[in-house]
Amino acid sequence: MRRATQTIPTLKKHDWFPADGFPIVVLRREPQEPFGPHAHKFSELVITTGGHGLHVTSGESWPLAAGNVFVIGGTRPHEYRDLDKLKLINILFDPAKLRIDLADLPRLSGYHALFTLEPAWRKRHGFKSRLHLAPKELGVVAGHVELLEKELETRAAGFGFVATATFMQIIGFLSRCYSQSRNPDSRALPRIAEAMTHLEVKFDQPINLDELAGIAHMSKRSFIRAFQAATGASPIAYLIQLRINRGTELLRESDAPVTDIAFRVGFSDSNYFTRQFRKMTGISPRIYRRQQARIG
Repeated sequence: MRRATQTIPTLKKHDWFPADGFPIVVLRREPQEPFGPHAHKFSELVITTGGHGLHVTSGESWPLAAGNVFVIGGTRPHEYRDLDKLKLINILFDPAKLRIDLADLPRLSGYHALFTLEPAWRKRHGFKSRLHLAPKELGVVAGHVELLEKELETRAAGFGFVATATFMQIIGFLSRCYSQSRNPDSRALPRIAEAMTHLEVKFDQPINLDELAGIAHMSKRSFIRAFQAATGASPIAYLIQLRINRGTELLRESDAPVTDIAFRVGFSDSNYFTRQFRKMTGISPRIYRRQQARIG
């Protein structure tokens, strides 16, 4: 007899977010009640404030205690087990509707470690990395969360702006904490993230794959394979995307010739820049600039 396949419920946005559509919600689970395997149509930033338990995802379990912080993407089923007064702060957010300018945040390796590199990738390569906040750091985050809760509860005029800014403070602080972690077990994953940060900072300069692999403390072959698994793109493809992204900004913000812009973002051949630009945007740089001028 064939065993029935378990259906994993998916939590819907309309059941968890307010009717006005604001894409941030704070839920306190004090304590966390038993909650079976589930996925959701949104992302979730989880901050453990007390107690103990297991977080189970992708067939692996991770012990939780006060100070543990992690992010769960919407499509990945997960659950909590062996609960012992486990206390959680869950910040639900919808990345598709949360319009924030990350500015230079991607230059922090901790941001990539926490928000870009997923648990499945961590499992595949055997890393034990996980952000663990010291008591003082946890207190700082708790203070930001209280301010966020107040804005979301009162919904006074301008709450959307203030709540979004407060959420960005939380993300920035957590990213810094991960980048500055001195725990050896917490440094493995950020090393990979540091290679991503190197690309973010040095995107306009020649990039050496051996140097990137050295930053990640991996062989060149393992690094390329791991990077592809983490980001869905090879290091070179990721770099080209960064250069094209910066190129679009310069096309909007300056009157510099396309050839000059190509050189400024790291391309040594303006024709290659144009081909890659058209491949990623569907139009040439010149047409893109004309369209942006009309919009402006």
